Amino acid sequence: MSGAQDSLEIKFRLIDGTDIGPKSFPAATSVATLKENILSQWPKDKENGPKTVKDVKIISAGKILENNRTVAECKSPLFDVPGGVTTMHVLVSQPPQEKEKKVADDPRVNKCGCVIL
Repeated sequence: MSGAQDSLEIKFRLIDGTDIGPKSFPAATSVATLKENILSQWPKDKENGPKTVKDVKIISAGKILENNRTVAECKSPLFDVPGGVTTMHVLVSQPPQEKEKKVADDPRVNKCGCVIL
């Protein structure tokens, strides 16, 4: 294999359309390592950034990438151009928000909507 095939140039597209990268990664780099890189380079001025690697999801060619896979395993021969930059999309999972009201406190719950004449 040549040096160009041993690495992949990747940029990460955030939900607001901004990018992190591009940066060259060896083909043996795991998806978990890519997530760590995203976490370390996340723009400090952006709200709702990921807190941990578990909060980051990477999507490439329409598939969510698994942490134990490598960059070489995730390459798509249909979309990757030799010497080109591959764009992977980044989603951030937010922790579940506490419910604003408990279901029992909801005025729409436990009320009869029928009328008996």
